[in-house]
Amino acid sequence: MRQPLVMGNWKLNGTKASVEALIKGLVDPAANASNVTVAVCPPAVFLDQVERLTQGTAIKFGSQDADIHENGAFTGENSPVTLKEFGCTYALVGHSERRTLHAESDQVIAEKYAAVQKGGLLPVLCIGETLEQFEAGQTNQVVETQLKAVIDRNGVESLADAVIAYEPVWAIGTGKTATPEIAQNVHAHIRNYLKGFNAEIAAKVQILYGGSVKGANAKGLFGMEDIDGALVGGASLQADEFASIIEGAK
Repeated sequence: MRQPLVMGNWKLNGTKASVEALIKGLVDPAANASNVTVAVCPPAVFLDQVERLTQGTAIKFGSQDADIHENGAFTGENSPVTLKEFGCTYALVGHSERRTLHAESDQVIAEKYAAVQKGGLLPVLCIGETLEQFEAGQTNQVVETQLKAVIDRNGVESLADAVIAYEPVWAIGTGKTATPEIAQNVHAHIRNYLKGFNAEIAAKVQILYGGSVKGANAKGLFGMEDIDGALVGGASLQADEFASIIEGAK
């Protein structure tokens, strides 16, 4: 049985004080959700602080991105090896904001995915369509293309040590959320698509939903057969709201 995973992506937010308050506010909700994995992805500058604050707790954490290279002349980047040393379990790969704002192609994302796994981290592969693609009925084609790039580079077997996060771009930070039925249909399609490569991997891989997830809609989303948790944006910056999402996953 797939264990639910609720992961917060803090994006470019936080101060030392707010990070401490947020982690302290999540310790009990995470401890009381023994059947749910709880994780956060802070900005890289807070990784050391998060590592210290989460010691001895049930909270895991990861990076919002990682570089293809282990080391070298790549100013401003973060090596998967370094991220692992700082205690990261996960690294987001291919978030829509990286694809759009940093022009990361499917091929670049496939290379990052490989580097993250080589560095000993679990990649959280973000996939999803834009509003234009959604309205044109291209959702399934888009997610297949994004998945195929990673499978071609790394093999479907690599998904045994990875997480998939379906994030419709039109629902990220907009307040719009795919209905549980819309999200379930896409998640089911993703799982069925992977089944064509390897049925065992398809059955076991965690597929998260991301896109304006809140406490109010979490339980409905998590009630769907193929939705295994959430990658949460803005709501993960509020301990009470994030705790209510964790409660929904329970």
